[in-house]
Formats: sequence, C-alpha cells, structure tokens
Amino acid sequence: MALRPIVKYPDNFLRQPTCAVAAVDDGIKKLVADMVETMYAKNGAGLAAIQVGSNLRIFIVEASVAGGDENDHPVVFINPTIEWLSDDIESSDEGCLSFPGIYVPIKRSLQARVRATGLDGKEFVAEGEGLYARAMQHEHDHLINKLLIDYVGPLKRQMIKRKMEKMTDEEAEELQALGD
Repeated sequence: MALRPIVKYPDNFLRQPTCAVAAVDDGIKKLVADMVETMYAKNGAGLAAIQVGSNLRIFIVEASVAGGDENDHPVVFINPTIEWLSDDIESSDEGCLSFPGIYVPIKRSLQARVRATGLDGKEFVAEGEGLYARAMQHEHDHLINKLLIDYVGPLKRQMIKRKMEKMTDEEAEELQALGD
C-alpha cells in the first residue's frame, strides 16, 4: 500500500473522462489498497480513483458511513451505476478532499441504489440512505466529472477557484489533517 497525493482543483485531471475497469486484477487491488490508505490518512469518508490520479471508474466509501463497523473494510464500487434516487431531497454542506477547506450546500436524494462490481469481482447492489446515499452520489459525481464547484453560482465559483489557486500544498495538507 502507498499513500497517493490527492488531485486538487483546479487540476484538469479531475475533468478527464473515466474508463471502465475490464477485470479486477492485482493492479486494481493495489490501486484500491492505496485509495483506502490515502482516504484514511486524509480523514475522508469516500474517495474516487480520479482523485488519486487514476481515470478508472472506481470509488470507495468508508465502512461506518455505509452502515458497517468502523473496523470493516470500506465498500469498493467498481464500474458503478446509479440505479435509483429517491424523490426526497435534502440540502447539506459537503466537503471534498480535492477542495480542502471548502464546504458547499448541495441538494441530494436521501436514498440511493447503486449497482457495482466489488473487489471480489462479483456484482452487488448497495442501497443507502442519509450520509451513505450522499457519499455514493458525491463519489459517483467524480466519475462523471461533476465537481463540488459545479453546484454553486458563478460568483461563488470564482471565489472558490481563487482560493484553490492560492492554496499551497502545505495549507491543503493542514486542512486535510484537521479532518476536512
């Protein structure tokens, strides 16, 4: 396992098209292990592969967010598709490891159902509500090149962009260490 640097906005890599995973092989398992280590080191609740420099269609969600025990392995979503979103919507502030220190109110469905392949190579369906549904939607957004900044108006977008362009790597690391 290795800690990978987080790709931060406004890096154009975050807008790269993502590619389907052909097979769950040792390379995919290594990438996921690196993602898990990186997510925990940065105090994240989820992480998409594109955020660590891979354009593969993979994201993970921390186990306790997914309704499991905090000692469980994060839920791994390979080639995920959102099958259903509830009509019930809630607005809540979201942060993102690619936008350290930035929080944006985002309207999301309270429940979600996602079909994906797991690290074992088998297809599964995850249904979640509340924070789990929000996390699945947020991480899936990364796979379709939708970012936190896309949920705000033009003025706030410019403010966030300026703040991110001025932020040094050291400042970003400090914000992430605080549990961004």
